[in-house]
Amino acid sequence: MEKPVGSLQEQALKRKERLKALRDRQLQVSVIMNVISLRGNAHEESQELKLRNYMPEDEELKERRVPKAKPASVEDKVKDQLEAANPEPVIEEVDLANLAPRKPDWDLKRDVAKKLEKLERRTQKAIAELIRERLKGSEEELAGAVGAVGVEEGDSD
Repeated sequence: MEKPVGSLQEQALKRKERLKALRDRQLQVSVIMNVISLRGNAHEESQELKLRNYMPEDEELKERRVPKAKPASVEDKVKDQLEAANPEPVIEEVDLANLAPRKPDWDLKRDVAKKLEKLERRTQKAIAELIRERLKGSEEELAGAVGAVGVEEGDSD
């Protein structure tokens, strides 16, 4: 039993249509799965989809589109750079002591300065004490001299 050639061609065409329909269904299923996975990933921040250059047709994907970036103003950038380049006002007064090189023993003098202050106070106290003692001694001598002068004047009367 041989089948006519026309019926074989018809069967081949039917088979091709079934295969095409099967491929179309598989493609639709994969697209649906992608959309579902995109929606599922919308909740995950680590894999969030950001569309910068792509214009999607799906309404939910349009929400993910990143707005176009506006270029920064060139005038503002140049103005900021010019302000940053302006030098700070130079100090007009210059202390020559700060410019002069330090002597080799400056650090020793710095370390001994506190001790010298204490010694200076003690020295001033000692000098004041010596002056007071001399004044007391000179007052006694002066009192004695005044008393002696008074005695001599009293004798002459």
